Amino acid sequence: MELFYTYQISDGICFLDQEESVHCVKVLRHRAGDQIDVIDGIGTLYHCRLLDAGPKGAQAAILSEVRGWGSHPYNLTIGCCPTKNNERFEWFVEKATEIGVDRIVPLIGERSERKVYKTDRARRIALSATKQSLKAVVPEIAEPVSVTSFVGQDAASLRLIAYCFEDGSHPRRSIKEALQGFDGKDVTVLIGPEGDFSQEEASLALEAGYIPVHLGPSRLRTETAAVISAAAVYLHFMD
Repeated sequence: MELFYTYQISDGICFLDQEESVHCVKVLRHRAGDQIDVIDGIGTLYHCRLLDAGPKGAQAAILSEVRGWGSHPYNLTIGCCPTKNNERFEWFVEKATEIGVDRIVPLIGERSERKVYKTDRARRIALSATKQSLKAVVPEIAEPVSVTSFVGQDAASLRLIAYCFEDGSHPRRSIKEALQGFDGKDVTVLIGPEGDFSQEEASLALEAGYIPVHLGPSRLRTETAAVISAAAVYLHFMD
């Protein structure tokens, strides 16, 4: 199934930008009159007929629509510190999108090796992964924010923070255990940088209501831990 993304809908017409139009017309060789499927990035799939097959701005008339197409029954935010190697963080964005995530927040921690993160490429990767995995909602890639700022403003029903060190007064439980019995929809999981969260950041998160969790006995890279977290939430709600 081929999917295209529309940046604008007006009077029953889906408009494709130049990149989507080139892919539709030049690469896949669609012509006026062909039927194509278009997503709006916020949850609706449109079955359309191509009207204008111009490579700089194709247009398609909406024939029917399917709301909530490819959706999941939860709202997941993953706050993750970008890795020193940017390709590893981008791999996480791609895989988490395929699994099911609603918002990715690049976090800048005290021990982060990457202190600046530009989101443009990650947004393109998220769009591509959305289409590949047959979804209609493109996850939000937020602008980077510090760990301390984020934990003070997040309001998810279930807030989890994964770190590696032990704290006798706040024992960690497995992420599977933390999800058991949860019947809400809004979940946030925080994943630290290569050097882990600092004690101060973890303490601040716990004071804000986060539950400390672990992801099993294996020592995981940052991007792997973030993907495992997305998979744990996906599997919990799938059951």
